[in-house]
Amino acid sequence: MEKVSLYYWAGARAAAGVESESTLATTVREALQGVVAARADPAFSRVVKACSLLVDGVAAHPDDLDRVLTEPVRVDVLPPFAGGSAVRFRAYVGTSAHISSVV
Repeated sequence: MEKVSLYYWAGARAAAGVESESTLATTVREALQGVVAARADPAFSRVVKACSLLVDGVAAHPDDLDRVLTEPVRVDVLPPFAGGSAVRFRAYVGTSAHISSVV
């Protein structure tokens, strides 16, 4: 297991109630599922399902979430913040991993 440091931005930070947190996991997907389950907060789950992810500063794709971690990583949890609807945002980012594909 490796340390996964999660950093929440904008609405994700407000929903999480913290700026960041760390957990141990074997994959990014496992880390995200763990923090969502630990909160058991439907509002937090709803907000983060709309988010995109950066892993060590690089846009995460669905396959990246299941890659076994061999070193600590930083995961930025980014809600749609460029305006417009969530549908347009998802269409724009296309292949970026969204938490909705995780939880």
